[in-house]
This record gives sequence, structure tokens and C-alpha cells, in this order.
Amino acid sequence: MKYLKPQMKQLVKENEELQLRLKELMKEHNLEKNFALKALYHAEVADGGKFQFAYQALDLPKR
Repeated sequence: MKYLKPQMKQLVKENEELQLRLKELMKEHNLEKNFALKALYHAEVADGGKFQFAYQALDLPKR
């Protein structure tokens, strides 16, 4: 699975828990949004993370 910024932004936009986690990461580690998004991806999405299936579902073609 590959990190795609637009897909990650969409996932965060659709999930309140991820929005809060993103803000926490930015504040706690003094990160810019882009770096915090990537960190959030590795922590919560990649390699069997809690939001992996939701992230992958965004990649499916819309019917």
C-alpha cells in the first residue's frame, strides 16, 4: 500500500477521530500538516492499521 496525500486528506476529512489525532500530532510534535498527515498514515493506516480498509476503499472506482 502506498501513501497518497489526496487520499489521506480525504480519509481525515471524513473521520472525526483522525481529525483530532492529526491536530494532536501537529501540536505535540510541532509538525506541519503535511508531515503530520504522513505520520498519521504510518501510525493509523499502513500495515494493518485501524483505518487501513477505509483508506483502501477510497482507492476503489466510484460507480
